[in-house]
This record gives sequence, C-alpha cells and structure tokens, in this order.
Amino acid sequence: MTTPLTLIPGRRPDGTARLAVSGEIDMSNAGSLADALDGGSGPLLLDLTAVEYLDSAGLSVLFAHADRLEILATPLLESVLTVSGLAELATVHGLGTGDGRLPGPA
Repeated sequence: MTTPLTLIPGRRPDGTARLAVSGEIDMSNAGSLADALDGGSGPLLLDLTAVEYLDSAGLSVLFAHADRLEILATPLLESVLTVSGLAELATVHGLGTGDGRLPGPA
C-alpha cells in the first residue's frame, strides 16, 4: 500500500523552482519524489514543512539531489537532515531557528 504523498510544483517570485511536499515520505512513495526531482534541473527550493515522516528511502532520494536543493524543514525534520549528514550537502532552513522567515523571495 502506498502512503499518501502530495507534490505541488511551482516557482518562487525570482523564478527558482519550488516543490512543496506534504504527507509522509517512505519506501512506498519515494519513487514519486524521485521522479519529481529528476524532472528538473538547476536550483530547487524543497518545502518539507508539511511532511510528517521521512524514512531512509526518502533521505536517499534527497541525497541524490543534494547539490541543487535548498530545503525548508520543521524542527523535527531539520534534526533528521542534520543527523543524516544531508544538511552538510544541501542548504537546510529550519522553522525552529533564526527568525522563522523563508530564505529570500518565497
């Protein structure tokens, strides 16, 4: 059974691609996220603020695209991204740190 996952593509005002993700990212649907990330090139703001769960299959997909990702995450996911080492490869903005604003034009 596939876990529900919603992917909403868009663009930031500066033209940078944006992908808003909601639901749970696990091995049953990580392929859908991979397809969405494979479908583009260049920088991408990945909004994970509505993601409730992220397993190793989802992390693997993110690692494959780390060089082009700017990730917006909740404190829970921010810690997973940090412990996994992904935060050292991609830019991660956590909602629980700093002033809570989105980086640059949202």
